[in-house]
Amino acid sequence: MNRTDKEHAEKMRAALKGRKIVEVRYMTKKEADDWGWYNRPVVMLLDDKTFLVPMRDDEGNDGGAIHCTAVEHGGYTIR
Repeated sequence: MNRTDKEHAEKMRAALKGRKIVEVRYMTKKEADDWGWYNRPVVMLLDDKTFLVPMRDDEGNDGGAIHCTAVEHGGYTIR
């Protein structure tokens, strides 16, 4: 892992470790329009009011997908 990856990993760990997901929903059409997106991805709200929103790429060009690998669910992609 290079230095930049380590720095980003530490920022994510500090922001997310111990947090709880309190709401899961799809982005509204208005929110997607406000962000200039066509896709409406899943939005997760954490207990500290942080929103997690999957993006197509690191430039935020559109909403993205999440792949779930939970064995009991057989693995699937949420878009």
